[in-house]
Parts: sequence; structure tokens; C-alpha cells
Amino acid sequence: MKKAIIIGATSGIGQEVARLLVRQGWRIGVAGRRKEALRSMQQTNPEQIEIQCLDVTEDNAILHLNRLVDRLGGMDLFFLSSGVGYQNRDLEPEIELNTARTNVEGFTRMVTAAFDYFKKTGGGHIAVISSIAGTKGLGVAPAYSATKRFQNTYIDALAQLSRMQRLNIRFTDIRPGFVATDLLRNGKYPMLMHADEVARHIVRALKHKKRVAVIDGRYSLLVFFWQMIPRWLWERLPIKN
Repeated sequence: MKKAIIIGATSGIGQEVARLLVRQGWRIGVAGRRKEALRSMQQTNPEQIEIQCLDVTEDNAILHLNRLVDRLGGMDLFFLSSGVGYQNRDLEPEIELNTARTNVEGFTRMVTAAFDYFKKTGGGHIAVISSIAGTKGLGVAPAYSATKRFQNTYIDALAQLSRMQRLNIRFTDIRPGFVATDLLRNGKYPMLMHADEVARHIVRALKHKKRVAVIDGRYSLLVFFWQMIPRWLWERLPIKN
């Protein structure tokens, strides 16, 4: 039976991916900050689900990850879904810094721990949820878009490092478009998707071990055109919330 660790699965996309993997017969270890949500999830299928309270911004997060892996009996897939994002037009420093603590510091802490584990055990699959926001800097959410660009580049670097060291580690950088989450509270964004829909696309991408998965096809086209827009024009676009 395949085994997956899912970080940030107490709500949203991570929770939906966890449910789909359980239905497909995986044993999963679910980690997040909310103990009651974790217990509730485990009660749905206690034979297939292990749980662990974990905050990616805390120094003890790797210790808690290792405990969860031990209880699960190993790990074939590491799936990182924990992340935060806020609109911050007023550039409130604490919002920007908190975003970086989770999306950069916490991300790096957990992904390097997974890389080290798979390096020692002979290989595995690391998948992370980043965003199409990493394609261009979004003025309404500076830290969010910048930290997502960091995640894209970091996974690129680890993929190259894995090949340099001749390791059997695969990577999937999952880049959803606009999903109905707290970041998009007002719901005025185009082509807004729901977490269950996104999760189905993600599980298919994981099955085929896609290196980069833009969710979904409409957003692949959008990103293609975004990348063609010159900087001087992008800075003048009337992007509104």
C-alpha cells in the first residue's frame, strides 16, 4: 500500500487531495495546526489515516514530521499544501512577514526535510502547491506572489540537485489558478475554481508524475499570455480585486 504525508490537510485543497488518495487505497499521514480538524478527519477512516499536529513555522516541525512518518511506516509521497496569502494593498509589514514565514521559511523547512528523507531511503516523490501567482508580481498581494515565485524556483533547484546527485526523487510543482479561498474573499476573480475540482486535477497530475502542473487548462493559456506581457505594460495594467 502506498503511503503519503500531506502537510496542510485540515481544510481546502490539501483536505480534498487527502480524501481522494484514501479512496484510491493510500495510507496517509495528515498534518496541520488544528487538532480537532485532524481528529475529525482520522475518524472517517482510522485504518488508513494517521495524524500529527504540526506548524511549519515552528522549529520542531521536522521532529513532528519524522514522528508521523514513523507511525505511518514510511513515505512514498510528500505533499505540501500549507501556505498563506493575503491581499495587502497597504503593505502592512506583519502581513508581508507572516506570509514569508509560512511560504518561504516553513516551505523550505519541510521540503528540505522530505528531500533528506528520500535521499536516505532511495527515492520518492515531492509535490508542492505553489500558484500561478508566481508568474508575475501581483500588486494586490506582493508577498504572496513573491513567495510563490520563490517556491517555483526552489523546486527547480532541488530537481537539478537531485539529478546532480543521481537521486531517484521526482518533483511536481502544482500551480493552481484562482481558487475559492480566504485570499480571494470577494469572489470577483475570473474562472474561480473550487477545492474539490482542483484536487481531482492534482491527483491526476500526481499519478502521472508531472513536473509542473498548471491547474487547469484555461490557466495554462492565461499563464502563457501573462509571460508574454512586457514589464512596462504589466505595471500599467488596471488589475482590480
